[in-house]
Amino acid sequence: MPQERTGAFDFAGTKTTLLGPELKVGDRAPDFEADEGLKPVRLADTAGQVRIFAAVPSLDTGVCDTEARRFNQEVGGLDGVTCYVVSMDLPFAQRRWCGAADATNIKTLSDHRKGAFGEAFGTLQKENRLLSRAVFVVDRSDKVVYAEYVPAAGEQPNYEAAIAAAKAAR
Repeated sequence: MPQERTGAFDFAGTKTTLLGPELKVGDRAPDFEADEGLKPVRLADTAGQVRIFAAVPSLDTGVCDTEARRFNQEVGGLDGVTCYVVSMDLPFAQRRWCGAADATNIKTLSDHRKGAFGEAFGTLQKENRLLSRAVFVVDRSDKVVYAEYVPAAGEQPNYEAAIAAAKAAR
């Protein structure tokens, strides 16, 4: 049974329970399995670089669209940094969104099968099985060097802090 953090995320005016631990700077990034396309991806498959994992409720919402586009722009010139935008959206919808947004600098991961990323990183909303908004920067040794749990779905993360952490970890 995963840890439950009651009332930890505001989704459309309703406080939701997040499943999984609240990761902190210095923690080891937990393993997970999500889909890139229909191919399973685990933490080890992303190794060898600094990673930004941006969890979002759905790319089909304005706030998530803005966030993914911003990370796509920000990581475009960052050698050695890969950004993964993770949502419960189906891989087909993620691919469609990437094409429409001309998002070529980020990768999308779908957590729709198991919710394993959400539970491992503490972003899975129990009530509606969507991810909360959160950003994690993981260095080459799989250590979390930045963790931000955004308190409400309508808010944006601190892009400057996340990008600065990714640059420092390179």
